[in-house]
Amino acid sequence: MTLPSRIEGYAIVSTDGMLADASGIMPEALKFDADQRFFAQGLDGVDAVAHGRHSHEQQPHSDRRRRLILTRRIAGLAKDPDHAKALLWNPAGASFEQAWDALALPGGSLAVIGGTDVFGMFLPRYDVFYLTRAPTVRLPGGRPVFPQVPACTPEQVLTQHGFTPDAPRVLDAVQNILVVSWRRSTSPHGSRGI
Repeated sequence: MTLPSRIEGYAIVSTDGMLADASGIMPEALKFDADQRFFAQGLDGVDAVAHGRHSHEQQPHSDRRRRLILTRRIAGLAKDPDHAKALLWNPAGASFEQAWDALALPGGSLAVIGGTDVFGMFLPRYDVFYLTRAPTVRLPGGRPVFPQVPACTPEQVLTQHGFTPDAPRVLDAVQNILVVSWRRSTSPHGSRGI
């Protein structure tokens, strides 16, 4: 069985650590052109994406990407009838290694793009997590980036899982949109977290 050579996480969150509102929708207030460009550039550099049923990057060329769509609606692994390059995966019925092998991308790279449970499940495996903050947006009662939020901040969760932050990178100086690359010092790929 193979594993990706690199696993990256991408999220933009509100000041209270939420990636969507209470209904599970990413509001327009959390969408910034500079972050969308950063996100698109990152996804263009990977071989596949992983996300839950309700998450999708919604870009013009999204359907060209190979993807793992996490769902509890199937027993293990199945072709997605709606997306030719997608594989439905239930982690309770098939391992991550089995899902990655089914994508037939040995040594490729993976971007994880949400939602909450998916981001949390991959915490033992990320090489880097790109966390963008929208400091003027609050989403009370929203969907958190990680299951441990709001009891902990997203930064505390990443620190607890062995990540250290790089210096913030300014994506939009006017809106004060910053992204921080949280990196793990050792490769997580041998970990059996999923």
